[in-house]
Amino acid sequence: MIAEPPFFDILAYTIAILVIVVSMTQNLLYVVLLLIAVGVMSGRPQVRQSRALWNGVVDAAPPVSIIVPAYNEAATIADSLRSLLALEYPDFRVVVVNDGSSDRTLEVLIDAFALEPTAIDRVSPLAHAPLRGLYRSPRHANLVVLDKANSGKADALNAGLGQVTTELFCAVDADSLLEADGLLRVVQPFIEDPERVVAVGGTVRVANGCGVRAGRVRSVALPKKLLPMLQTIEYLRAFMMARLAWGRLGCLMIVSGAFGLFRRDVVIELGGYSTKTVGEDLELVIRLHRHARDTGRDYRIDFVPEPVCWTQVPESLGVLARQRQRWQRGALESFFTHKDMLVKRRYGRVGRLGLGHILLLDVVTPIIEVIGYILLPFFWLAGTINTEFFLAYLALTFAFGVFISVASLILEEFERRRVPRAVDLVRLTIAAVIENFGYRQLANLWRIQGHWQYWRGAAHWGKQTRKEFASA
Repeated sequence: MIAEPPFFDILAYTIAILVIVVSMTQNLLYVVLLLIAVGVMSGRPQVRQSRALWNGVVDAAPPVSIIVPAYNEAATIADSLRSLLALEYPDFRVVVVNDGSSDRTLEVLIDAFALEPTAIDRVSPLAHAPLRGLYRSPRHANLVVLDKANSGKADALNAGLGQVTTELFCAVDADSLLEADGLLRVVQPFIEDPERVVAVGGTVRVANGCGVRAGRVRSVALPKKLLPMLQTIEYLRAFMMARLAWGRLGCLMIVSGAFGLFRRDVVIELGGYSTKTVGEDLELVIRLHRHARDTGRDYRIDFVPEPVCWTQVPESLGVLARQRQRWQRGALESFFTHKDMLVKRRYGRVGRLGLGHILLLDVVTPIIEVIGYILLPFFWLAGTINTEFFLAYLALTFAFGVFISVASLILEEFERRRVPRAVDLVRLTIAAVIENFGYRQLANLWRIQGHWQYWRGAAHWGKQTRKEFASA
């Protein structure tokens, strides 16, 4: 008679298999997305220079309003606004919403752009916190600054929509800088397919280390510190691989809150941005998919890699941890709000693939990977799983991680050639390797903390810090 293995061994094998299955599923999904992204990039026409682009679309470009929610952005708001006011676009308006800042954000705006108070002449159709004032600039007829009581980014965007009269609006973070032709490039899907396109996102790049003058990135450079460098790899992977591929599949579930273009009437019809989540950008796009599928609308939500928005990323572990915990809470809030889309047939691939990816990446993977970090070494030391098995798991995990990161870097460089020096490519490649040995594991621990905050019902945003852009 053969004795059954003890309970501890069964538990160890079960956990080991579960960790490997989840890890390999995620890695294989990344490989598929990478292959799709490569196919998309190889089939795209050559990127047109700004002047040729202007000549080709200027007559067809619709008016656009840019909403900039700002809370305690005194360090960057002037540069960010200068970059927006200098955009190469035929007809646009900038609406800054000061969301009850406790620093000098409003004073900086008044001084930098000679703002003067004026009567509030429009009221948003969406609910929002009370307004405190409206300011205009005699120097810039297309600039409006709205001052309101603090109530969060989503509420500020909803208030800003009250000042929007154009068919399209662009949401841009106050710590970000758009390239001069960014708006002209991101609007192209709306020009080509005005009836179907409801939202378009562009690429977000890390501005830490770049030289900025008069609101423009004049010299592209990599961050000098390791933490922003590792985030540079993350951003490349997220935008040049994942979002490009999901856009082709018709399952793009997020348009970054830092830079996204939307149809105003559709967003108003949906009730605007949700104030019940800290992931308002993700939740809005999921709701756009849901609404279109519920009403039988033929629609597109697209991603264009060429328009670039430069943003600051955290340089300290504490600030980065709070950001990632907030992102995790936002993902969980959005997923569980719309979880029924997974199983209902009318949502098709958006539910099965798009929301299924959020289930795998944001709900399941952090928990399983952290369990693996803790228990697999313990089981190996206890002799329950053998050394060959343990080393094979580590090799596969790290090899896939490095491969995906380096491949995303190659894809981005092939498309935009944004890295000016060969030595910088070497530094990025080294960062893509280092990322998998400590940083990735730390990021998953932050996501677990985000899980804990979500289940506890935490609603705080978390303190964020800003600093001035480096001078060119």
